[in-house]
Amino acid sequence: MDFAGLQQESYGMARAMHDVGLVSDYHAVLLRWLLDNNYEQLVPDVLGVSNTGRDALQSYQELVHRLISEAICPQTAQTIYGLTMLLERGVLYAAPIAPGLWRQVNLQLSSQAGAILSPSGLEPRVKLLAGVISLLGQPLGVGQGNNPTCQSARAISMWAYNDPDYLLHLIAQAARYDSILMHFEGHSLDSAELPPGLAKSFPLDTDPVSMLLVPHLDRIYNEMGRLCAGRDGDPHRWINPELHGWWVGRQFIIAVDVATGNLKEYDDFLHQFYRSYHPLFNDNQPVIHPQPAGIAVTDSAGNFVGWHAVTLIRVALDQENIMRVYFYNPNNDSGQNWGHGVVVSTQGYGERFGEASLPFDQFASRLYIFHDDPVEINTPSTIPAETIQSVKDMAMMSWARERIPATA
Repeated sequence: MDFAGLQQESYGMARAMHDVGLVSDYHAVLLRWLLDNNYEQLVPDVLGVSNTGRDALQSYQELVHRLISEAICPQTAQTIYGLTMLLERGVLYAAPIAPGLWRQVNLQLSSQAGAILSPSGLEPRVKLLAGVISLLGQPLGVGQGNNPTCQSARAISMWAYNDPDYLLHLIAQAARYDSILMHFEGHSLDSAELPPGLAKSFPLDTDPVSMLLVPHLDRIYNEMGRLCAGRDGDPHRWINPELHGWWVGRQFIIAVDVATGNLKEYDDFLHQFYRSYHPLFNDNQPVIHPQPAGIAVTDSAGNFVGWHAVTLIRVALDQENIMRVYFYNPNNDSGQNWGHGVVVSTQGYGERFGEASLPFDQFASRLYIFHDDPVEINTPSTIPAETIQSVKDMAMMSWARERIPATA
């Protein structure tokens, strides 16, 4: 093929990838062939990157080409999409990311880490590097799999989204030393010295980074909970800021009494959520950092299923002028029917890659925990009473109907 033919083929591969989000094995073959045969100028075309991605690729060309040669092959073709999104996000412009990725390229895995990642047949180092690229490109694409570890999956996603250099630091620790070191209120926590948490074995049905990190994070999360034993209230008040990062709001608002499971000051809870996050009631203040939140998951009949960890990403009007909450759900199945017309959407309402969304009032009706920076709680509320009552009614028809205090 001449240059024009190769360029046309590159355009076609990129268009197919961006249309469906899936990558052909042949795409990986073509990408490697272009590099091996001195057609570097066609790499932006075969990735289908915008001007932002092209600029990042040109600025970090040696690193990107090394990532391709080390991590992309027919068995890891989907990583091409992750690499493309990584370039489009512009994360390489953050000073620690390029050196962090160079460390990852050359990282020597421990024998235990290699054993965890080896069942795929790929060299463990290659599998992990491919997973890292995909995760940094698609931070909302990680899922917990069939494991009770939504907290750990959410943490990995949040770091990939908001603090990727810290995530690279944790991956290097776990891969090289079979442990990660974190702190809780001044206490040093070494995952290698802690008993297992909810994850009794290494998860096999998740991405490579999760396979490596989740058991360590789960042990630390469990230990943080143990250190909170005996305190009044929900332990996530103290765990979430320490586990996830400084940007987690220090004000913790919960809708239920932990001891009884009954609703507690629910009207105030809803008022505060609207004042904190609804642009019409918080002076149009956008969400700056992703925030952990807890939802009461319900089935298609509106019956309570369980408590679940999600990430509140942003609040905005959709194309129908409906205010929506856009959030990340780590359970691999964001498009769910939570009953009584509360159906989670993943596309068609302005969702970005990996986001789920609900109208603001519907999301509020399933919310039971959220964080925020302190607000003026004495500020007179301008939220219409009928708005609060509507959300309250939705909750009372579903997860909250058996949580009404006897004195209410």
